[in-house]
Amino acid sequence: MDELVGILKGIHPEIDYETENGLIDKRLFDSFDIVTLVGQLTEEYDIEIGPEDLVPENFNSAKQIYELVERLMEE
Repeated sequence: MDELVGILKGIHPEIDYETENGLIDKRLFDSFDIVTLVGQLTEEYDIEIGPEDLVPENFNSAKQIYELVERLMEE
């Protein structure tokens, strides 16, 4: 999880990822941020994030993103 928070802080260092749960719903992340994040997650964790995974429910919080990464690493 620490690696993930580091990646997220590289995109938006001003956000408190421990408590924020509306990265998409509150429009704190835009489409460019998501594209950047997906690229970094794909490289860092050696996973494939498909179009079916690109839903707000997977990207609203660091916890949700981490759960997505863990699920994709198991597949």
